[in-house]
Amino acid sequence: MPGEFQGKVVIITGGSRGIGRQIAVDFAREGAQTVIVSSSEKNLAAATKTVAAAGGPAPHAIVADLRKLEGCQDVFKRVQDKFKRCDILVNCAGATKAGNFVDLPDEAWMDGYALKFFGCVRMCRLFWPMLKQAQGHVVNIIGGAARTPGADFSIGGSVNAAMGNFSKSLSQLGKKDGVNVNAIHPGATDTERFGELLEMRSKASGKTIEQLRGEATAKDGIRRVGTAEDIAALALFLSSKKARHIQGTAIAVDGGATAGYH
Repeated sequence: MPGEFQGKVVIITGGSRGIGRQIAVDFAREGAQTVIVSSSEKNLAAATKTVAAAGGPAPHAIVADLRKLEGCQDVFKRVQDKFKRCDILVNCAGATKAGNFVDLPDEAWMDGYALKFFGCVRMCRLFWPMLKQAQGHVVNIIGGAARTPGADFSIGGSVNAAMGNFSKSLSQLGKKDGVNVNAIHPGATDTERFGELLEMRSKASGKTIEQLRGEATAKDGIRRVGTAEDIAALALFLSSKKARHIQGTAIAVDGGATAGYH
């Protein structure tokens, strides 16, 4: 895909860490103008240096709280004012809390849906006219828990399932408007977020982080924990001309951990 993304404007929410940051790096290497969005100014500053070092145009960083409509609207306005286009939207923002179900308060549930689900919905709605004009792509980074829920990840599993359903429904509009909408379900992926989840699950289960890390591969017999590069490679492919006939699909990148046919 060398050069295919030259001049394209790619928005990556959650672009300051982990999978989102790696997706931004890979798009930048291909010549895309990346727009990375995060609520953390500190993380964005560090990510900006990392993405810029990959070559290509320097990323445009936007600090915004995507849990709120106003935050999403601010991102849209700033992209509209500066670039007047959006070719690819990657929704990667969202971190839900893990833990014992009975210990998770309403606030944790509301926060989980506010960022990952409603942030995705609002960004898609706001940028849809630009995506339609560009005949562009939406790639939603969701999570394997949408298909394989666990007792200690009830918020994440349900949010991911809702996001998967939304992606499928949006793809039906995408068929009509010429926008490809697809989803990726990463399995256990070695990022900062994975470490945070292990800490939360350790507190909930009483197991050590080392035990849980081992279980992440041993339970499903997979070779290794995934990497952000694994997910980024697929995100770029799904945004390419070669994937133009892939519409409304959800692909697991989990080393085979998801055994059922979904």
